[in-house]
Amino acid sequence: MKVLLVYPTYPDTFWSFKHILGLASKRAGFPPLGLVTVAAMLPGDWEKRLIDMNVASLHDEDIRWADYVFISAMVIQRRSSEEVIRRCNELKTKVVAGGPLFTVSYDEFEGVDHFVLNEAEVTLPSFLRDLESGSAKHIYSSMERPDIAATPVPLWELLGMKRYASMSVQYSRGCPFNCEFCDIPFLNGHKPRTKGADQLVEELESLYRPGWRGNVFIVDDNFIGNKRKLKEEVLPALIGWSEARGYPFTFNTEASVNLADDEELMQLMVRAGFRTVFVGIETPDEESLAECGKFQNKGRDLVATVRAIQNQGLQVQGGFIVGFDSDPPSIFERQIEFIQRSGIVTAMVGLLNAPRGSRLYERLKDEGRLLKDPSGDNMDFSTNFMPKMDWGILIDGYKRILDTIYSPRNYYERVRTFLREYRPPQWGRQIVLRPLHLWVALKALWALGFKAEGRKHFWRSLVSTLLKYPRSLPEFFTVALYGLHFRKVAERGSAGPG
Repeated sequence: MKVLLVYPTYPDTFWSFKHILGLASKRAGFPPLGLVTVAAMLPGDWEKRLIDMNVASLHDEDIRWADYVFISAMVIQRRSSEEVIRRCNELKTKVVAGGPLFTVSYDEFEGVDHFVLNEAEVTLPSFLRDLESGSAKHIYSSMERPDIAATPVPLWELLGMKRYASMSVQYSRGCPFNCEFCDIPFLNGHKPRTKGADQLVEELESLYRPGWRGNVFIVDDNFIGNKRKLKEEVLPALIGWSEARGYPFTFNTEASVNLADDEELMQLMVRAGFRTVFVGIETPDEESLAECGKFQNKGRDLVATVRAIQNQGLQVQGGFIVGFDSDPPSIFERQIEFIQRSGIVTAMVGLLNAPRGSRLYERLKDEGRLLKDPSGDNMDFSTNFMPKMDWGILIDGYKRILDTIYSPRNYYERVRTFLREYRPPQWGRQIVLRPLHLWVALKALWALGFKAEGRKHFWRSLVSTLLKYPRSLPEFFTVALYGLHFRKVAERGSAGPG
């Protein structure tokens, strides 16, 4: 059997970093972790090739070569997925589809021979057995939550690692919280399922051995869903592994805001090599937090919470939302004020959307307010339902947030706020300078200091960093480059509901 695994293209989005990847000679931010994991679950005697359309072109001869094309995608990759399916149909190659996009909306796709939905550890073996016996069905689906301790190490040899800015691994699935707008409880469940420490270390070794050095994104829904296991088993193992190898990786992940309540946990994460954590802040408005069921954020001084995390040596990236039914007209200025005060440099602000599988989707459907499925783009100036706030007021306010927080003056002001609160870790700060690093630094300096808008703000912040926070220079250059990309994304025009 010859199988071609295809990862469709994703458009220019907040997390694509397309406007700055070229400076580091990279083609994409992250690899298709799901596909290389599925590849490891396929029979060993099958021929396997993988094409990530974000780093390489998909040619007709690639499709003709394959007996089956396996395609996995997220919602934002829908348009590209439809095009891949159409091309496979024209060339008479059978299509197997799975992943979040197809799990939530398989009924909207034509031209797919077999849907292998939900979690592959459960549904893929059934499909493979039936395929071998010549009785493969159209749809394989199960709400069973598998033990991911049996998940194999991804088949990294199918990738060209050097084309990516970061590698990815998964430690856990599921989140103990139940935010109304989130589809994770549907896709991965409430009870966090975790891998063992040895298993996670083995996956890191599988990246280390072929020569990967740099960032590794732990893609969990909520990394700290099981704090006890992290503190007693997993993080001590990661600390030992990282120290023994001279800290070859830096880690970033996603976590809930209650991370700030556990100083021991934060210190262990930093010692293991964690440098960045994405936290869903959503809104400073208490009524809107109650509306969406974000109770873990209620009753907190969220600015102090962010500072507590950054004081430990973890940079906080934040998610924010406007468009809740409870949002008052003042929400736009309050969001701006909060983001600026908090020093969250990487602030992703989006309009509220209701993904399939979320409680919000069902509520709005019952209320007759649902218009379509969401695009999956965090900053595309549209909603998939009729908001209660006047659309003109909502879109003007949203645009004002983006124009303000990503203007060079305000952006670099936030960078300086972050650096005042950030405490660079004592562990894993060894920096091995290579010719490529120098070349990237020179290109970044040229782009930020001589070509980009807001050059004077860059130079002022650079000098301030050199004088006051020289140990944080890597973080400064990283977020300064991010700003180039974010400004480009924020400049896109407005759309509308529906």
